[in-house]
Amino acid sequence: MMRLENKVALITGSGGGMGYETAKHFVEEGAIVIVPDLKEDVVNEAVQSLSKSTNNNVYGYVLDVSKETSVEETFNHIKQDIGKLDILINCAGITGADKTTDQLTEEEWDQVFAVDVKGVFFCTKHAVPLLRDNGGGSIVNFSSILGLVGTDELTPYAAAKGAVTNMTRQDAISFGKDHIRVNSVHPGTILTPLVKKLGEETEGGLEAYTAKMSERHPIGYLGEPVDVANAVLFLASDEARFITGAALTVDGGYTAR
Repeated sequence: MMRLENKVALITGSGGGMGYETAKHFVEEGAIVIVPDLKEDVVNEAVQSLSKSTNNNVYGYVLDVSKETSVEETFNHIKQDIGKLDILINCAGITGADKTTDQLTEEEWDQVFAVDVKGVFFCTKHAVPLLRDNGGGSIVNFSSILGLVGTDELTPYAAAKGAVTNMTRQDAISFGKDHIRVNSVHPGTILTPLVKKLGEETEGGLEAYTAKMSERHPIGYLGEPVDVANAVLFLASDEARFITGAALTVDGGYTAR
């Protein structure tokens, strides 16, 4: 039996990067996957690609996680089109401005919190009734190593991911009685297409960027999206039935220093 057979999973931001890799793993493990993303063409492409490797339906919806009306509409579609939800993966996020607190504008701060914090809030809020009606389920929130430790970069992102980390603990306690598990994953530097593009644009190109960043991770190399997807799959599955409120680092030892 596959690990997610007969499970329905919503994965925000699954049009690309770690979200798409997670969706791919879930499909391979028998899940009915819901792919919501901000752009219709991205959603359609992801649905088409994922559908090739499963006999289950793959559903796609255009979703702006920063707007509750959009989130509510998507969950209404889930009720009508599928009828249940077992798993919510809050993956959608942005990094935002790379500035220190004294240099940030209010707009730059709000932009990150609207997606990275309110997005998790809105999706969790509207997922819980469905999960509760289903007798329980699993929520996995994408935080970051910057949600656990401080650095000298990406201040609004770090603050937002810190909020997600503690929101995870709060919700784990609040919804434990409903048999809803809530955990967070904390990736280190992962070689997503976006990170590779960033590396290519830095001095020395991708090779120099990879070498520099690898030094910060004790294991000596950087992660791939599949590494994070494997961790999310475990937390979402019944194999993690006694794990809730946990912060699982997938960081090559970065936060162990």
